[in-house]
Amino acid sequence: MKFGIDRLIDDAELRKPLVGKRVALLAHPASVTRNLVHSLDALADLDCIDLTAAFGPQHGLRGDKQDNMIESPDYNDPVHEIPVFSLYGEVRRPTWQSMSTFDVILIDLQDLGCRIYTFITTLRYMLEAAAEHGKAVWVLDRPNPAGRPIEGTILEDGWESFVGAGPMPMRHGLTMGEMGHWLIRHFNLDVDYRVIEMDGWQPEGPGLGWPQDRIWINPSPNAPNVNMARAYAGTVMLEGTMLSEGRGTTRPLELFGAPNIDARAIIAEMRRVAPQWLEGCLLREIWFEPTFHKHHGKLCNGVQIHAEGPAYDHHAFRPWRLQALALKAIATLNPGYELWRDFPYEYEEDKLAFDVINGGPSLREWIESPSSGPDDLDAIATPDEQTWGEMVRELYLY
Repeated sequence: MKFGIDRLIDDAELRKPLVGKRVALLAHPASVTRNLVHSLDALADLDCIDLTAAFGPQHGLRGDKQDNMIESPDYNDPVHEIPVFSLYGEVRRPTWQSMSTFDVILIDLQDLGCRIYTFITTLRYMLEAAAEHGKAVWVLDRPNPAGRPIEGTILEDGWESFVGAGPMPMRHGLTMGEMGHWLIRHFNLDVDYRVIEMDGWQPEGPGLGWPQDRIWINPSPNAPNVNMARAYAGTVMLEGTMLSEGRGTTRPLELFGAPNIDARAIIAEMRRVAPQWLEGCLLREIWFEPTFHKHHGKLCNGVQIHAEGPAYDHHAFRPWRLQALALKAIATLNPGYELWRDFPYEYEEDKLAFDVINGGPSLREWIESPSSGPDDLDAIATPDEQTWGEMVRELYLY
């Protein structure tokens, strides 16, 4: 199969509208062709493309920033001698100066299919800037490795942030190209927009989201494999807790733990309360010692989520519910346990980080309530999931 960048490189007819235009690229380390050539280099090698600028999202064009909320500077690319503008540095939105460097911007970002992954917000900000400045936006589409399943409550009014670009659930089921269409429709943007679609991507085919004939490249430093991409819609919530999400280990955002929890008891409590939310994956008790970040240098007991292998069921696996259930089990087994990490997550000063991540307080309130059960959370989330599915189905390109 071919991703959008492959089709653009292979097909001169697709590139014709770019002839005579100044072209920019928004990309990160996973922006590579099927031969693992970075998109910036592949485009620069084409005589018909006048590459005048590049942009990098969170973690940078080169992916050199390991942790969250570490800003990247602007710089000049030493190979291609063009300016590289950071969209996660002094600014989050493109400036007038950076927008003046191109006529068409190509966006080639591998996403994880999760609302909180900030590339969606960066896409929104670029579309809004392009509408304001009269620029064209082309998305070179890539697979959603989490596939079409939809899960989570829709972001509530007033909870928009850099990890909440708009009212969508945690696991949205769209590709970046499709997401661009939704953002344009939702925010009523007048922008010259085009998607260079993939050729041969089958969301329900072999690989269930991620094609088996393509190599996985980290789109951000802690996104090392497809298992992480599948689990991320749940494990990302750990960033708002006192539990380790595995940063500082070799399997970040596939596990959770702390020095003072009993993983076996937690798994047993999860199975007692909502065994249906554990379907489609395997949970395994583990021990780990983070080399940096939360609980660094301390031995942690925890759980690894395996959304892979023969036990994996693409449609039964519900990472958002599974992680919520784990947090509720910890709260139940350890009354008074300090779960919530209080810090300005993505620079939101006056809101609890866990609530910013979830786009509202409803999930935290469900976890904290001693009387709430699985049916109560389903009653909140299921209508949102159904509404979103009906709303976006007409935007599917594949």
